[in-house]
Amino acid sequence: MKHNSRNIFLTLLLVLSIALTACGAPVTPTAAPATQAVVATEAPTATEAPTQAPAAPANPDLILATTTSTQDSGLLDVLVPLFEQQTGYKVKTVAVGSGEAIKMGQEGNADVLLVHSPAAEATFMSDGWGKERTLIMHNDFIIVGPAADPAKIKGLAPADAFKAIAAAEATFAARADKSGTSTKELGIWKKAEIDPATQKVIGEFGVDKYGQQLFIPDADKTDADLGLK
Repeated sequence: MKHNSRNIFLTLLLVLSIALTACGAPVTPTAAPATQAVVATEAPTATEAPTQAPAAPANPDLILATTTSTQDSGLLDVLVPLFEQQTGYKVKTVAVGSGEAIKMGQEGNADVLLVHSPAAEATFMSDGWGKERTLIMHNDFIIVGPAADPAKIKGLAPADAFKAIAAAEATFAARADKSGTSTKELGIWKKAEIDPATQKVIGEFGVDKYGQQLFIPDADKTDADLGLK
């Protein structure tokens, strides 16, 4: 009986073991979420790729002709390092007026232009000098003068302010360098229907002393206008 009891006991243990194994089988499907969790934790690794240094371009040297305002304001000190880090290019900056920057582009002395003279830019593109034109940013043009405001322009619209300056014969300093600022200024003078080319002095010179005009103003004229071609 004892021997049989042990056999029965061993049999019970064996059955119990089998029962436990069978009961453990359903646990297997619950392992699937663990596998999925591993996959989920690996996904962010793919987002780390953009942080890797870009491959160096075949010709990494790039010349940027830009306006003095972007250089003097310190904006390029922020933008250029970011651009170099993200693209692998090395940028050489040449800060000049918009007119001079556009001329550099026409002469092939610049790869990229960052300028602010829309009319000149449109002509540059329509003449076939540029490959692509993209709007990036804009800023304000401000008329700055003495606190005493001799021409009383405070609060006036730009064209009205220019009319007031001309009427008061107040001193006006202009860049006159074909820059974006200069082009904008000339556009305002034109809107105000005033010719700022200080030619009136030339045209009236000698009249009071000799009774007649000695010189004829030729600003904005061409050789063809004067019959020289």
